[in-house]
Amino acid sequence: MEQYIEGLRQILDTGVDREGRNAVTRALFGMQMRFNMEDGFPAVTTKKLAFRSVKAELLGFLRGYDHIDQFQKLGTQIWNANAEAWGRDGYLGRIYGVQWRRWKTENGTIDQLGDVIKQIQTNPYSRRHVVSAWNAGELDEMALEPCHVLYQFFVADGKLSMQTYLRSCDMFLGVPFNIASYSLLLHMVAQVTGLTPSEFVLTLGDAHIYREHFEAVQTQLKRIPYPLSRLELNPQIKSIDAFKMQHIQLVDYQHHGTIHAPMIV
Repeated sequence: MEQYIEGLRQILDTGVDREGRNAVTRALFGMQMRFNMEDGFPAVTTKKLAFRSVKAELLGFLRGYDHIDQFQKLGTQIWNANAEAWGRDGYLGRIYGVQWRRWKTENGTIDQLGDVIKQIQTNPYSRRHVVSAWNAGELDEMALEPCHVLYQFFVADGKLSMQTYLRSCDMFLGVPFNIASYSLLLHMVAQVTGLTPSEFVLTLGDAHIYREHFEAVQTQLKRIPYPLSRLELNPQIKSIDAFKMQHIQLVDYQHHGTIHAPMIV
C-alpha cells in the first residue's frame, strides 16, 4: 500500500486547495496506482479497514440493491448518509449495482456484469470487457452520482486483471475502500471464470483530501505499514450471484487502530 501512502503525501505537499460542492479540498488531477495480487490483498494497514462493510456493499451492488434496508441487512450502513441527504425514505435510486445488473433500454434491461463474465469465458481477449455505472440519462435518479464510473477486465496468460476509473476520489475515507472493493471483485470474477487474479489498476481523476481530514491523514502518515493480508474465497462458488458474506474471508490482516474522520456528503 506504499503507493496509496505516497499519494496522500503528494496531495498534501503539492495539491491545490479548492472550494467545491460540499467542502474545501486539496487536490491533484490524474494519478494511478497498481496492485499485484501476488503481493497480497491490498487492504490498508495504517488504519483499520472496515472489511465487513466492503464485502456487504459489494454484494449489494452485485445484487442490484437500491435501498438502505437491503444494505443494512448485509451488515453495512455506508449508504445511510447519502440516503438521508437525498430524502426519499431510504431509497437510493439507480445507483451502481442497478446500472451494473439492470441498465435500462427501450426493450428491457442489460446485465452488464453478467454479459462481461460470459464474454471473458467465451472471448477472453476481447477489448470490450467493460462495465459502466455512468448513465448520463439517469444521474438525477441516483442518491449519489457514481464516483467509480467504469471498470474493464483484461485477460492474458490465464490471468485476469482489472482497471477502474474513479472520477472523484476521497483519498482518506473512500479510496482505501475502493481499492479493497475492486480487488475483491477481481478475485470473485477470476474465480468464476477459472482465471488467476493478477493486477488491479486504479486510475484517479480528481484525487483530493478534505480539509476536515488533514489531521487524520497526518496521523496516518506517521504509521509504519504492516505486511499485506491475503484473501480467501470459498472455492466451491462458481457463480457471481452465489457469493455470500461467509464465503469471503480476509486472513492475517494486521493493522493500526481506527482513525475517525467525518464522511463529507
